[in-house]
Amino acid sequence: MIFGSHWIESLVLAILIGIVVRSSIRLPRTFIPGIQFAAKTLLEIAVVLLGASLSTAAVRQAGLPLVGGIAVLVALSLAGSFLIGRLLGLSTSLAMLVACGNSICGNSAIAAAAPVIGAKPDEVAASIAFTALLGIGAVLTLPLLHLFFGLSAVQYGVFAGVTAYAVPQVLAATASAGAVSTQVGTLVKLIRVMMLGPVILMLGTLHGRRGGGSAIHLRHVLPWFILGFAAMAALRSLGAIPAPLLPAMSAVSATFTVTAMAALGLSVDIGSVSHTGGRVLAAAALSLLALAALGLCLIGLLNIA
Repeated sequence: MIFGSHWIESLVLAILIGIVVRSSIRLPRTFIPGIQFAAKTLLEIAVVLLGASLSTAAVRQAGLPLVGGIAVLVALSLAGSFLIGRLLGLSTSLAMLVACGNSICGNSAIAAAAPVIGAKPDEVAASIAFTALLGIGAVLTLPLLHLFFGLSAVQYGVFAGVTAYAVPQVLAATASAGAVSTQVGTLVKLIRVMMLGPVILMLGTLHGRRGGGSAIHLRHVLPWFILGFAAMAALRSLGAIPAPLLPAMSAVSATFTVTAMAALGLSVDIGSVSHTGGRVLAAAALSLLALAALGLCLIGLLNIA
């Protein structure tokens, strides 16, 4: 979940339902084209529409030091999480999915990154399932860390904003610390979400170079939905999208994403997911701990009181 609607949980539920159906019955081959369309095309459209939910206004209000610090934190978290995943034996794609989910905005980042790097359905399902599990754990643990480290309201808002996976999780984690923590945490989290576009663009570039040999085609480096995502974010920031359309676009994006996750679940080999489950959970947990440590370092380096 990014901006308050209850669809992150639906992503996990959709994948689980898809996996159960795939494991329980033998689907007719005539279903395969539809499943593939939902898992790929609908997901790409959802990513484009997701761009309309992002605005650069929050970034301009936060100040360059904080924005720059969060950008560096996301970069370090991506690199560190990816390295942890690879050291634990995860595939390159799966390690990157865990890194994106951990560093940016949980399941939404995983869903956006998956088609860019050509991740398999099993990898998407595993990374979303275990990232969602750890997200719940983070919400329950963050208030305890607030007391343990003796953080001020502003410091805790920053800490929760850079650690929790989604805005509603930030709201839940900071509720007991007061309005200031909630406001700061939400702002910091939104800035993290804004990093999704540059990160997806970078992944598209890197994946295009790996897959294209000496001839790198623009469509490999910049898939149409990345350009669409950037265009939607730019239009939103310019105020070119009528306000009454924004809720509808967000709802369509959420619905398409849930549908795509169900289709991915229908494509999942449960044996493959269970085989990598322990390593995925360990990688995500260690990455989350590293992210929390980076958050504390950011607070210290910026002298946030």
